[in-house]
Amino acid sequence: MHNPHDNHPTEKLTCFLADEEATGQLGSQIAQILVPGLVIYLSGNLGAGKTALVRSVLRGLGFLGKVKSPTYTLVELYAISRLNLYHFDLYRFVDPHEWADAGFRDYFNSEAVCLVEWPEKAGDLLPQADLTIKIEIQESGRNAEIVAGTETGKVCLKRLREIMSV
Repeated sequence: MHNPHDNHPTEKLTCFLADEEATGQLGSQIAQILVPGLVIYLSGNLGAGKTALVRSVLRGLGFLGKVKSPTYTLVELYAISRLNLYHFDLYRFVDPHEWADAGFRDYFNSEAVCLVEWPEKAGDLLPQADLTIKIEIQESGRNAEIVAGTETGKVCLKRLREIMSV
């Protein structure tokens, strides 16, 4: 069945990231569209650049401290000016129920932004993503595909598109 929204330009954005600088620029642009309550999934193979993108989002928000991958801590909190940003890395999860057992459900609220690496490790227990960013390694860089999953995500993606076209 054909979905009339499949090719709607505000629901999906693809961009090529030639190098670390391009990833940094995308992260800075994403920082400009963040609003409290936003849930963003980050997908891609090991080494694709998920944590690098989060680092550049944080830099875009003005965070100057060290940005650690939460691979072992599972979550890192960054309290930055107007929001609390939680960076999750669920790579080490073996069973989706580990997410529920860890007590992370309360972090996903209307006052926080949650960036989740390896969301598939939590199965269907995570809240729906407003945006999903899939990063794929290519010979000469990375390809990033950003897809809106909610109405809020569509608004954010539209704003991102506007920022990128300036």
